[in-house]
Amino acid sequence: MLESRLISIIRRNKDLSRNISSNLGKWGFTSTKISNEASFSILNQQRLLSSCSNLIRRTFVNYGLRSFHHLNHKGVHRTSFRKISTVAATAAENKEGLKFLVTAGPHAQKMVGIWLFASAAWVFSMVVLGGVTRLTRSGLSMTDWKFTGSLPPLTDEDWLVEFEKYKQSPEYKRVNKGMNIEDFKFIYWMEYAHRMWGRALGIMFGLPFSYFVRKGYITVRLGFQLSGLFALGAGQGLIGWWMVKSGLEEPASEYVEPRVSPYRLAAHLTYAFAIYCGLFWTALSVVMPEPPAESLACVRGAAKVKRLAIPVGILVGITAISGAFVAGNDAGRAFNTFPKMGDTWIPDDIFSMKPLIRNFFENTSTVQLDHRILATATLAAIGGLWLSTRKVDMHPAVRHLIGSTMGMAALQVTLGISTLLSYVPVSLGTAHQAGALTLLTFMILLNHTVRRPSPALLKTLPSVTKMV
Repeated sequence: MLESRLISIIRRNKDLSRNISSNLGKWGFTSTKISNEASFSILNQQRLLSSCSNLIRRTFVNYGLRSFHHLNHKGVHRTSFRKISTVAATAAENKEGLKFLVTAGPHAQKMVGIWLFASAAWVFSMVVLGGVTRLTRSGLSMTDWKFTGSLPPLTDEDWLVEFEKYKQSPEYKRVNKGMNIEDFKFIYWMEYAHRMWGRALGIMFGLPFSYFVRKGYITVRLGFQLSGLFALGAGQGLIGWWMVKSGLEEPASEYVEPRVSPYRLAAHLTYAFAIYCGLFWTALSVVMPEPPAESLACVRGAAKVKRLAIPVGILVGITAISGAFVAGNDAGRAFNTFPKMGDTWIPDDIFSMKPLIRNFFENTSTVQLDHRILATATLAAIGGLWLSTRKVDMHPAVRHLIGSTMGMAALQVTLGISTLLSYVPVSLGTAHQAGALTLLTFMILLNHTVRRPSPALLKTLPSVTKMV
């Protein structure tokens, strides 16, 4: 608009110059001079127009920069950019499908992630402590249970009362008859620590959860997930007592040692594994909303790994659960030779129970044979995963993770064989149980790492990884 006005002014000046030229002719100037002067005037007008146009542009830019600086000084543009970034993030979330589980920025994301990883580690320690409790035969030392817990015996009289309760149990009468008070205190403290450690986990999980919800860090989706895990944790205590109660009942035969039901023990351990897997997967989703990817070729390689990693992970979980039936039937002390079971490869009584299905859960020979076969199949499956993906183009983190999983599987099989040949000592038995959960951890991490990136990330990836 300013330029159009300036042009109109110059045109008026052009008409004025013509009038001046005619008057100058009257005063004695030649037409040539007038023509030269007019040409000179037009040339100057064009230069003036160009100079004014540049001046206008420079003025507009300088004014804009000063205005931008003025807005910056008052903090106006910062709010606008925050709104723009928020809208962009929301649009990306709605259009591209990338949904963050934690709001309020990276700091909140880090805090929630640390809390969830710490909770998962706490559950891991619960599983290890539960293994020690079972291997030391401490689980039946407490003959009653309260949901809120209670104080341990504090005086000699209190200890005598608890000891008298234990003397009425089948385990004392058939296994630990003649036990002194000091030995009883040891197994009592083991079971008491296991129970209170679980209750402390409930407090450690519940209080930060309430805090993060109140601060608005947790989304609705994450809130429902964590509420479900909290409910599983509360139910785990009930399942634990349901399991212990089965060991306080009189066995069907006087020649059978009292022990907890293998079905209930398997349910208790499976619940613990499920809670741990849920916490660990959720923690990974919080701190790593996108999988590592350098190119589309790496994404395609991760998809190939995923097709193999999912069934292998399921096989690892089934093998771990079969170990619970080995522990529930005390099958680890039945055949302490390897690779044969005694003098034969397959015992003769593996199908001695009726109906047939009972043998896979209650027959000592069958249960241990199943666990051996599943463990061998798991090692072979992970080895096959490692071999088949050696030439696949993938992210280096995925490749290292597959190698670490292979190493952990080999270590776990070694621990299992050593535990069997050593007649299940507490140290090796506990390490073997911890190794099962560690191997499952590697499989969870692998499956989480090879999941498909969001469409927003896929659009930014090159076709192949750039070599530096």
